[in-house]
Formats: sequence, structure tokens, C-alpha cells
Amino acid sequence: MRHGMTTHGLFQQNKAHSPSFFSVARAMGQHADDLADFCIPCNPYFPTDEMFGELERNLRTILKFYPSDAAAITAQLAGVLRLNPSTISLANGSTELITWIDQLLVDSSVAVPIPTFGRWTDQPMETGKRVDMFLLKEADGFELRVDEYIDFIKRRGSRVAVLCNPNNPDGGYLPRREVIRFMDALEDLDLVVIDESFIDFVEVEQNPSVAAEAVVRPNVIVLKSLGKNFGLHGIRFGYQVSNPALTRKLSAALPKWNLNSLAETVIFMLAEHRAEYEDSLKKLALDRFMMHSQLGQFPELTVFPSQANFLLVKLPASVDGAELCDYLLAEHHLLVRQCGNKIGMTSQFMRFGVRPDTEVERLVEGLRGVERLGGGRHTTPTIELVSHSREPERSIS
Repeated sequence: MRHGMTTHGLFQQNKAHSPSFFSVARAMGQHADDLADFCIPCNPYFPTDEMFGELERNLRTILKFYPSDAAAITAQLAGVLRLNPSTISLANGSTELITWIDQLLVDSSVAVPIPTFGRWTDQPMETGKRVDMFLLKEADGFELRVDEYIDFIKRRGSRVAVLCNPNNPDGGYLPRREVIRFMDALEDLDLVVIDESFIDFVEVEQNPSVAAEAVVRPNVIVLKSLGKNFGLHGIRFGYQVSNPALTRKLSAALPKWNLNSLAETVIFMLAEHRAEYEDSLKKLALDRFMMHSQLGQFPELTVFPSQANFLLVKLPASVDGAELCDYLLAEHHLLVRQCGNKIGMTSQFMRFGVRPDTEVERLVEGLRGVERLGGGRHTTPTIELVSHSREPERSIS
């Protein structure tokens, strides 16, 4: 461990979720400026430096005055998205919407594929609902097979069904036509939720979102996360798209001023910077391809295909993910995510956010030294780069 850092055991101690960037930075002290974040899947190319400069120039005004009410901000976003504002509800992060969906629209049971984003299982369990978990199998590459999932929902008698597309943490993508077929097959359910938090990062299909289809169906909600798309997790903003009746029900429960002025400012900047946003997605898709290729050169690692802005990686059997997290942080100043706290996974799985090539080189260098893990308690095999490259898989799950 490097001198002056107090991060040892941070990932073993924090069982519920990964430590935040801020808590890690505080623990690192003077080394925090060198911290590279592979834990939170972020868009490194948006907002642009020009946009950050504009935000910095207006920061005093942004922080000093009240934001507009939700209706005004929603109307602006609807104009950018070319959707009817009566079909959109904005919230302080997608997790706020998940909370209200559970409290208002889930009466008894919900079906959820696992592994997936933890709030879809944790939130309904916290409010006493029955959670029917449909296991995605590692042997199938965590592929969601629609017909099997539909059969499971009907056998269990689930009244609400959730589908994350692309899925977190594996990045598996279900083609748009399959998602529509899924919604149509479950038209008798109380609710079907399609979580599209990472849909903008999909490159294998144009216009992959089913938001336009959701607004004409009586029981479908599509969830979006602007923070993930724009790389602004600290602002906390997301939205849902559904028919006007469902939207009114959710909007009525949300506070009138549930978005802050910084979120409002970014939303009003979008119309002028759409081209830069589209360019950022192209750059990230190339980074994902290159990062998959670099990690794929380690014969001991299994790298799963992804259409999100992160990659799921399986470690060798004798390497513990929590221990690897501590090692990479202490020795290489890399913040990474192990998936042992996700239902349906173990700490043998890591999720790496897609980052630019210069930072990926640091990750590769850190993985080369993985034999130094273990502290004498056990022997960990060396992960070495082989001389040949493997082309990463680029396919729709």
C-alpha cells in the first residue's frame, strides 16, 4: 500500500454497495488527484469542456436562485426529445422514480431478471412485496430469453414485470422488436417497466428505445437516466415516459420543485449541444470496442459483450474481487467495482466502466500485477498479457 493512504479493506467493509468517489478521494488524501474511476459508468466526453466552462461562469446564479417548477423543465425536455410533455415525469434520479413506481403501482408482486440493477429487487422487498427473481445464467452469457421470462412471469402470477435494456451489470442488449413482443405478451399485467437507463449507448441498432410505443400502451413505463447518459451523476436527474394517465399519477406524487437549478440549466443547454452529445456516444462506442480488445488479451479473464458503457469481467477462480478492488486502489489509484453484492453474482465478477485508452492502459498495468494479491494468505495466479489479440464479440445478445 502506498504511504499515507488509508483505503485498505474499504471494499470488504462496505457490503451494501461500492464506496462513493468522494469517500474514496477523502481516504486517499493527497493522492486523490490521480484517482481514475472505473466504478461509476460515466460518459467521459459529455458535457464538453465548453459546456463546463459555461456552467462555471453561471455557477453563482445557478446556486443562488430557485429552479423553475417541474412543469417548465419537463416542457423543455419534451421539446428536445420530441415527445408530448403529458407523457413525461422528471425526477431527482431514476431511483426516485423506482421508489414511487413501487409505492404507487406495485401492489403485491414483481418479476425481475437477476442479476440486474439492485434497486429493482431491493426497493419492493423493503416495502414487503413478493419479488419473483428470474435467474440469467452465466452459461448463456447472461442472455435474457424473452419466451422463458414470459413463461416464468405467467407461472409465478407476477403482477408487475421489469426488464432492463441494456442490462446492468453485464450490458446485454435485447433487440427492440423483442422488447415490443415482451410488452405485448404481458398486456394483462398491472405494469411493465422497461428500464432504458443505458439505451443511448447502444450502437448495434438505430433508435433502440421503445418510449414511443410505451405512450400508446395502458400498462407500460419506460425509465431513462440523464445522469448516466451525460456523465453527470452528481446532478441526479432521470425521467419516465408513459401514457398520460400513468404520467399524471406519478407526477402528482412528485414534489413540485424536485429538480435543482443545475439540472435545469443542463436540460436547457441540450438543444444547442445535441451534435456534441451524439459525437460523445460515437467516441464511447469506440472506447468500448478497444477496451474489450485490451481486456480480452488476458487469457484468464472472461469479458462479456456489452452495449452499455461498462464491461462485465469474470476473474480467475482464485482471485477475490473485493481484494482486487483494494489492491488496484492502493497500488494504482484505480476505483473499480466488484459485483459480489449483486443478487445472482459473486465477487468473482467485476464491472469496469468504459474509459478512454490512456486510463485503460493504467488498468491493464494494474491487472498485470495481480499476482501480488493475497498478502501471503494464498497464492494468486499471475494474469499476463498474451502476445496475440482477440477480437471482442460484437453481437446482439
